[in-house]
Amino acid sequence: MKKRTRRQKAILRRNLFLSFCAIILAGIIALSAFIITSISKAVNNKDDVISSSNSESTNKEPEVIPDSFATVLSLGDIMVHQPQLEGAKTTDGYDFSDFFKEVSPYFKDADLTVGNLELTFGGTQSGKYRGYPAFNTPDELADNIKESGINMLMTANNHSYDTGFFGLKRTAQVLGEKGLEYTGTKATPDEPTYLVKEVNGIKIGIANFTYETQGSDPNRKYLNGGAIASEANPYINTFSYPRLEKFYKEAEEIINGMKQDGAEYISFYMHWGEEYQLTANTWQKSIAQKLSNMGVNMIIGGHPHVVQPIELIHSEDSTNTTICIYSLGNAVSNQRRELISSARKGHTEDGVMFSYTLKKSGKDGTVSLEKIKVIPTWVYKYQSGGYKYTIYPIENLNSATAKYPHLAAKLTESYNRTKAILENGLTDCQKALNCELTFE
Repeated sequence: MKKRTRRQKAILRRNLFLSFCAIILAGIIALSAFIITSISKAVNNKDDVISSSNSESTNKEPEVIPDSFATVLSLGDIMVHQPQLEGAKTTDGYDFSDFFKEVSPYFKDADLTVGNLELTFGGTQSGKYRGYPAFNTPDELADNIKESGINMLMTANNHSYDTGFFGLKRTAQVLGEKGLEYTGTKATPDEPTYLVKEVNGIKIGIANFTYETQGSDPNRKYLNGGAIASEANPYINTFSYPRLEKFYKEAEEIINGMKQDGAEYISFYMHWGEEYQLTANTWQKSIAQKLSNMGVNMIIGGHPHVVQPIELIHSEDSTNTTICIYSLGNAVSNQRRELISSARKGHTEDGVMFSYTLKKSGKDGTVSLEKIKVIPTWVYKYQSGGYKYTIYPIENLNSATAKYPHLAAKLTESYNRTKAILENGLTDCQKALNCELTFE
């Protein structure tokens, strides 16, 4: 074999190098093609998933949100006069449960039950327990109220200061400790002056005010003719008939605050009017109209100790309609026809449980009034080791007289008294509102 020349060797090395480079390049090209193909498949698969998802989303039926409902039941003045106090005395305390035993099912059936607490829990620090004229009631009543199914109490009234500043604050403290919500008065000055209560997903704004009596010092607040301590002013919501502009300004601030807190329906509980008068006075009507103008939806009154009419009020700009029941009468008291010369026909023994039902549309979230129901009540006073008191419901006169035949005559009288006061206003509401109203 001939020996390769140096030139031939160089050519051979070059050819080997070029072959190796070609092999490497072919590998790189193949690898790149594989990577590109894999990425393309992944992208295509993702597009298919997105396309499928969008197709499913397009074809899927929109979620249907059901309507929600909230029923609020309110009752009138809860009072404990001396005979009631003595009749509730037990060997180891007090028991007021007889008050509510017949109406408790109605309380528990509602989503929110509101009572007007026209007394104080001043405790033994405020002296003996006593009735009118300066109420100091044992704390056991708060327990019985909660057990009955009442959830919330209005505490601003002309008797809120019966046991002084201490009793004003202590009443709110006791309610808070018992797990009862309240508004109208406060235990501390930093508590809100109103509530926004969410009931079954519906937010309801609730405020409570009481009238002031007139005194010699225009810079002081007076309740029942007596001046309250200046430091107590922020602890109770009040208004003065001669200075209503001040109240309207405060009410407007409260309404705006409620709306900022999400309130979808606004109610004001007003302690106003004249005792034992069966019709609203000009002050009540004027205030109700102004509150309607401000956007209040529901006004519920107390203090006269008799039932007063219900009225449909339209705001002056026609943008709002308000239901106003001027007085719910007494829930329970010792105000009997034989004791009150100006109420000989028995109206102080009557009251109503007034309920309204709100509907929140699942479609668009709007809140509307769905139903109003009025259930007359009558307070039975009887002896059983002392005087006892029980609130009797008269939802249907025939049913009530059949259930309580020994009280048939009294229940019939009470029912007819209440019907005569409320019937015309309810008829007006029925004609004007697109909702159900019942007074059986």
